Amino acid sequence: MVEHAEFGSYYGRPVIKAPSWAARDIAGYFFLGGLAGAGSVVAAGAHLTGRTTTATAMKMSSLVAVGLSAAALVNDLGRPSRFANMLRVLKPTSPMSVGSWLLSVYGPAAGAAAFCAVTGRLPRIGAAATLGAALTGPAVATYTAVLASDTAVPAWHGAHRELPYLFAASATAAASGMALVTGATRESAPARCAAVLAAAADFAASAAVERRLGLVAETFRAGRAGALLRSARVLTGAGAVAAAGSGLLGAQARPVASAGGLALLTGSALTRFGIFAAGIASAEDPKYTVVPQRERLAAATAAA
Repeated sequence: MVEHAEFGSYYGRPVIKAPSWAARDIAGYFFLGGLAGAGSVVAAGAHLTGRTTTATAMKMSSLVAVGLSAAALVNDLGRPSRFANMLRVLKPTSPMSVGSWLLSVYGPAAGAAAFCAVTGRLPRIGAAATLGAALTGPAVATYTAVLASDTAVPAWHGAHRELPYLFAASATAAASGMALVTGATRESAPARCAAVLAAAADFAASAAVERRLGLVAETFRAGRAGALLRSARVLTGAGAVAAAGSGLLGAQARPVASAGGLALLTGSALTRFGIFAAGIASAEDPKYTVVPQRERLAAATAAA
């Protein structure tokens, strides 16, 4: 009888090639895109409800964030012309192609909305641009989850159902944090509510990701990724508590709200860097590629 084969790979080498993306550029791109996109939704809500100080601050925040995210992407690509080349075609089945076009539509809208808000000129065009940025913002905030999931990296691909929700929750937490830091305290009630809901959604989506991944979830708990994600959860929870508590403090609310906002922003950034690190760790260890494949094959064989 042939003995059961134990798991192994050639010389312990990874089965798949880990992405060559730099964490600073791509994890930063994930975070900044989320902050920009979700921030435009917050800005539109503030614009529509007459919270002008918060609306202007969030429009400027989204413009700066999308500018920095585009710079991070171009830096990873190596040359600006490579980004321009991605716009030569629109391929609906390619998250990279769709994302490039999304940025190209969203960026000018965010810029026009910020320009009109700061200068006070062309209010109708500013309102239209605010609406356009708010409509495309959610896609900008979450398409990067699809982009990561559409790879062979076990920790990203295995969580393809839950990752967009986690990115959406993290982006909302960041945007609400930015609104608490830069907006007027008297206008911050919606941002406080958004912070609490986003933190709850972040925790729920993170738990769902780890349940879905099974063995691969080890990469979310150990090493650099584990440290980053644990810190992110602490900061996101603390930020949500501070945001909720600031609504009860009256004149003393500003420093607490600002501290909560900074915690939410940092927690969101650490979430993206943690997920990025978990993906790299899962690609570098061949067991996270082979063992789940064998488990799925065994389950399919048993079902048949």
